[in-house]
Formats: sequence, structure tokens, C-alpha cells
Amino acid sequence: MDNVSGFGMKIIVVLLDGLGDRSYSHLGYRTPLQAAETPHLDRLAALGSNGLYHAARVGQCLPSETAHYLMFGYDLENFPGRGLLEAVGYGLSFDDHDVLSLAHLVGIEWEDKGPVLVQARKDIRGSRRDIARLYAALTPYDTENIRFELHHTHTNDAVLILKGRVSPFISDSDPMVVGRPIARVRPLAGNPEPDEAARTAGALNRYLTYCHRVLAGHEVNGLRRAENLPPANFLPTLRAGRRILQEPFQRRWGLSAMMIASGAVFEGLAHELGMAFVRVEDGEDPGEDLRGRVRMALTDHAHQFIHVHTKAADEAAHTGNPHRKQLAISALDRGLDELLAAVTEREDLLVAITADHSTPSVSDLIHSGEPVPISLVGSTVRRDRVEAFDEVSCSGGSLGLLRGKEFMLTILNHADRASLLGHRLGETATPYVPDAYEAFQLSDEG
Repeated sequence: MDNVSGFGMKIIVVLLDGLGDRSYSHLGYRTPLQAAETPHLDRLAALGSNGLYHAARVGQCLPSETAHYLMFGYDLENFPGRGLLEAVGYGLSFDDHDVLSLAHLVGIEWEDKGPVLVQARKDIRGSRRDIARLYAALTPYDTENIRFELHHTHTNDAVLILKGRVSPFISDSDPMVVGRPIARVRPLAGNPEPDEAARTAGALNRYLTYCHRVLAGHEVNGLRRAENLPPANFLPTLRAGRRILQEPFQRRWGLSAMMIASGAVFEGLAHELGMAFVRVEDGEDPGEDLRGRVRMALTDHAHQFIHVHTKAADEAAHTGNPHRKQLAISALDRGLDELLAAVTEREDLLVAITADHSTPSVSDLIHSGEPVPISLVGSTVRRDRVEAFDEVSCSGGSLGLLRGKEFMLTILNHADRASLLGHRLGETATPYVPDAYEAFQLSDEG
């Protein structure tokens, strides 16, 4: 593996998950970010170059794990799936050829068009003990030499492990929108494993039937009906995947990397990409949480690239209240005081502030496809005329619109680590200048 000698410029990426949004009339036709009190973000924008960023293509609605994977400069066809990342993050035991899927409890009612989603995952209320009892009732299940093992991970979340001759090339059963019918699992069209995918889809449909029958007759759901609570009587699945060997982040970009985040999916992603990971807890004050994570990044002396993550803005958006998201963003801004002071004083610090995707506070969409603002600050960065950090102001900045792995290429450029295109040292072309290559030696002849 190539290693860059010396640290040079230290890179800190602050990722405000789900920061982007839409304009709302009761916020004066502003986004929650525009309406928030953000003196530190605005000052950072004024100190550097600004623009918009989308990890794939503008208009595509990305989940966080996929957006992060693309942002780190990897290709979508090698994405291992959210189920795999959650399993790794929770420390579940599985084999590399197993298929892993997300699963959770929902409520359904039978109508003419079949089972219709009436209670989504986030709306299933009840004691943790009762929810755990429902998951525990779904014991391992075998059909057609395929074994299903369900692992309850957190509140109303689980990972389903499929063992045997199985394929990840199957569709989801969860429609994700209340009022839509539960979908039959199908093999994906044109997939490279048609026989295995067809067998996997058929077996999974039988497993979901088994789960529904167990849940529908469970004592906990009888009690829920007696208390006028909708039953948690179905276990939809989605985002199946299987391990795909990933090129380590350091080998790909020449940077030793660390991620600071809460959430198992980010720990799983860090593990699969060979990044160090620091698990942190989310407290009641998002700003204080972010300040602590930034302080950890600033005082770390072992890594050149540090990714600081907070999901506070995304979670606020999912409450459906733009004002709550506005307040969350204001709180996050207060946590950037030490980062602003450091990048103002230090010549060896490159800071990027951005998001992974937009999360609309009011929409049927889970995430939306608008690009998000990005600011880049450091001694090597041009200063443009942008003076506010938001979706509209940053669009007039000198970075323009960045997509996908252009983020990492831009980081390498401003960290003075980029290789001249076509210049190759060693047997592998890299976007960075490697130090660990074989030195020339005089031959015995000549």
C-alpha cells in the first residue's frame, strides 16, 4: 500500500446529513438553512470557495449510505448494500456469500389490491419489550435450502441474513409510503444470477408469508388491537446486498482516514473502506455534539482525512416540521466556533462543509434530489464573493456544481496532493503522488 510521507495539510470534512431542503411559505419562502441563524457557516463561506454538490446526478434521490460511498469516490456498481453495512456496523456474524437485507415491522390492512401499508416503520409505537417480543417470535426459517435469520438491532430495525445459494439481485417489498400495497419480491431484470435470484425471491416471499402469519396471531398484536393501536403485522424487506471487496480508502486516495459518527451504517461503511472509526453518541444538544466531534478531529494526529458526521438536520427534517429543522441547523452552527477559529489561524488545515443529500421537511419523498451547498476553506483556496452558506447563495460561488468523485479530486487538489494526469510512479496510476514506489538502481550492464 502506498503511504504519503509526512502529513502536509490536514483535511476535515464536516458532513451535515440531510442539510438541503426546499423553500416554505411560512419561512418567508426560504429553506430551513436560509432561515436559520448561521454566523459561523456564513463566515466560513466568506473565507473560501463555494458551490453546490451532488454525489451522483442532480435530481437523483440518494440514501445516506450511497451518497457517502459515492462522495468517497467509489463506483455505484460496487456498492455492497445497506443491509451489509448495517450488519457490519452491528457486529453480526455472516459469511461473505450471504445476502443481507434491512427489515422492520409495519402495519398492514388487506384490501382488494392486497396488503396495504397503513403504519410505517417510524410510526410503530409500543414498549421496547413488546417490539422485541414480536421480533423474537420470528425464529429462523428454512425453505428450498435457504435459511433466514432475523437479527433485531435497534428499536424497530433488524437485519435479515439469507444463507444458501442466494442472490442480492432482488426487489424490495417495502413501498415506504403509507397507502401503497406491499410489493411482491421479484428477481431484478437482467441480473447476472437469474436462477439464484429467482430462487431467492420465491423463498423470501414464503418467509414474509410465514412472518405475517406469526405476527398476526401474536399476543402482543392482540393487546395492541385492544388498545386501539394498529397491529405490527408485517415484516417488509429492502436494500439487500452482499459483500464486495472494496479498495481501501488510503490506497485509492493516498490519505489515512477516520470517520467520527453515530450510527451502525457509518461504522459498517468505514470498516468496508478501511477507515478508522470513532463511534459517538447523539445527545440532546446537536451543537455541543458537533463541537466535541470537531475538537476530536482537530486534536487527532494519526489521520490526514477526517470525516465528521452529524445527522441532526436529517432527523429534524423527518419530523415533518421545517421550523424544527431550522432550529437544529442553528444549533449545529453554534458547534462550529472552534473549527472557524482553527481554520482562520492555521495554514495547514483544509476544511470542507457540505451535506450528503437534501431531506425535504414536507414531502412524500424520503430524500430529494436537489444539490446541497458546499464550502471549501483553507490557505490554498480561492475566495469568492459568497457571504452566506445556503442552497441559493452557494450556487453563485466559484466551485460551481461538483458531482460524485469530483469532491475527492477537489480535496486532493487543494491539499496539494494531486498527481498530474498521465504522470505515473510505479505500476499503478493514482490521482495522488505516491511516495512508496521503487527507486531506480543502476543495472549491471550499460
